[in-house]
Amino acid sequence: MTDAAALPGQPRGAVAGPATARAVNVLAPNPSAMTLDGTNTWLVAEPGSDLAVVIDPGPLDEGHLRAVVATAEAAGRRIGLTLLTHGHADHAEGAARFAELTGTRVRALDPALRLGDEGLGAGDVVTTGGLELRVVPTPGHTSDSLSFHLPADRAVLTGDTVLGRGTTMVAHPDGRLGEYLDSLRRLHSLTTDDGVSTVLPGHGPVLDDAQGALEFYLAHRSARLDQVRAAVEAGVTEPGEVVALVYAAVDRSLWPAAELSVRAQLEYLLGG
Repeated sequence: MTDAAALPGQPRGAVAGPATARAVNVLAPNPSAMTLDGTNTWLVAEPGSDLAVVIDPGPLDEGHLRAVVATAEAAGRRIGLTLLTHGHADHAEGAARFAELTGTRVRALDPALRLGDEGLGAGDVVTTGGLELRVVPTPGHTSDSLSFHLPADRAVLTGDTVLGRGTTMVAHPDGRLGEYLDSLRRLHSLTTDDGVSTVLPGHGPVLDDAQGALEFYLAHRSARLDQVRAAVEAGVTEPGEVVALVYAAVDRSLWPAAELSVRAQLEYLLGG
């Protein structure tokens, strides 16, 4: 068995429960090869405050949504605001129902996902109950992907841009590799310039070495791109064939997702 401390990003053993002084993960019951243990719904609040922010209510699962509310109430808090990292159903499908349960607005980059007048964009700072969350645009996995910098805990909530185990896909055609690489560099700069040390991902365990995780992601993407480039130079350009060649060691159930990333890589290399 490999020591977790030796793995990229130093993932913790546990997934659900308290993660930092301000963040608690309520794990959604939707585990799969794509969602890992399930969707991490983050309940974030300033110590001593009676208001909490929820990031990614998750799938439309009544039991899960009520569990998030119950977790807040058990800590003497009510939900003051709901935020979305992006619009994929495993993160956002339950948002409208959660808003009904809590009476909250839903803020997101994509206007189609918002409930209320306020969206989210670069440079925005969310302040609820004394909590400070800084909005960090991180497109690439999807065009509407956002991360949230939690400076008081030296943490960043990354949605699907960085996962607690493995790597994420670039969801072509909405996701674009060039934007994703820029987003990884932007997150890496938070570790060098702003002291971020912890990744609170959308799936999988917390990562206690944010800088190591981002460096691993960047190196992994560079290596994959080199493999796809070599395939193209050898005349293999059909996405399914590239997947079979480059992702041969990956579980075949993940090949459809890998093909989306390959399409994004081919577009990046061929300038399409």
